[in-house]
Amino acid sequence: MRVALFLTCVNDTLYPDTGRAVLKLLTRLGVDVDFPMGQSCCGQAHYNTGYRHEAEPLARHFSDVFREYEAIVTPSGSCGAMVRELYPRMGERARAEGRGDGLARTLAPVVPKTYELTEFLVDVLGVTDVGAYYPHKVTYHPTCHGLRGLGLGDRPRRLLRAVRGLELVELPGAEECCGFGGTFALKNAEVSAAMGADKVRNAESTGAEVLCAADNSCLMHLGGTMSRLRTGMRPVHIAEILASTEEEPAV
Repeated sequence: MRVALFLTCVNDTLYPDTGRAVLKLLTRLGVDVDFPMGQSCCGQAHYNTGYRHEAEPLARHFSDVFREYEAIVTPSGSCGAMVRELYPRMGERARAEGRGDGLARTLAPVVPKTYELTEFLVDVLGVTDVGAYYPHKVTYHPTCHGLRGLGLGDRPRRLLRAVRGLELVELPGAEECCGFGGTFALKNAEVSAAMGADKVRNAESTGAEVLCAADNSCLMHLGGTMSRLRTGMRPVHIAEILASTEEEPAV
């Protein structure tokens, strides 16, 4: 299988170790991974902020870069949901505006083969035990796009439960939003901060050392909140946990 890693803007700029973890994990599982150097933003930030037409060139570019691969894997539920959920909507809107089927046809090839990392592991590779070792107490936050947009369900938890040495504890109020929401955190800063504080207090109540999620944008928001509240917890992307082994342990 020829697979492309779609790293996303946030990971490329701020969390490159997550991309390295995905590459390490998939390579260990026998997957041939390519990193197309032409990749750029998928257009999510523009679309979600109301700049729908400005997002279209970015979506076209995404399709141009990734269309020839058998699968596109991303360590981001929000960017995965952008491609799978909103690219078809962009095509429909363009058609409804009398601009024809061109955008829909351009975007269609990448929509069904774009996967968030955990669903690629469980649904495509058919594995839940990836040979990981991570001797820490962990609680998992299901981010909104993964939970509601992609319907990841229990896939991340199944993967975490199979990690040797890991103690998984349930997060109270797990399905409540953390308050990030991209530009929502900027436009509604006080509400966003209050939601983040609620989420972090719930996580702290579990006694976990690590708050895990499948999206670094939410972990960035929660990590800042944890730092301000001085909880001592650490935000860690699920890819970094799954990539960890006894021979090459993650911190």
